[in-house]
Amino acid sequence: MTDVNTAIKNEIDSHDVVVFMKGTPQFPMCGFSGQVVQILNYLGVPFKGVNVLDDMAVREGIKAYSNWPTIPQIYVKGEFVGGCDIAREMFQSGELQQFLSEKGVPVKSAA
Repeated sequence: MTDVNTAIKNEIDSHDVVVFMKGTPQFPMCGFSGQVVQILNYLGVPFKGVNVLDDMAVREGIKAYSNWPTIPQIYVKGEFVGGCDIAREMFQSGELQQFLSEKGVPVKSAA
């Protein structure tokens, strides 16, 4: 495994929910990353944001790691979930909340 793959794997293995994104959870640098942050914050899900803009090797490496061409990318308990569109569709259908709960990730119940 390359150093980049090792670093990516360490992030994914060290946190229940990881989002490889453009920007940070406090300051997303693209609309898609912002939508994912909004969904996870709305659900009260603690997550680690990894800013791919800080490191081009990670930015390109995560695409190869997941075999997924776009960012953001969401991982839950080591499992690749998808990007913004998938997260949004899963959230709207209630599937994301169920998936997170099944994985043992605390989710705030909807108001």
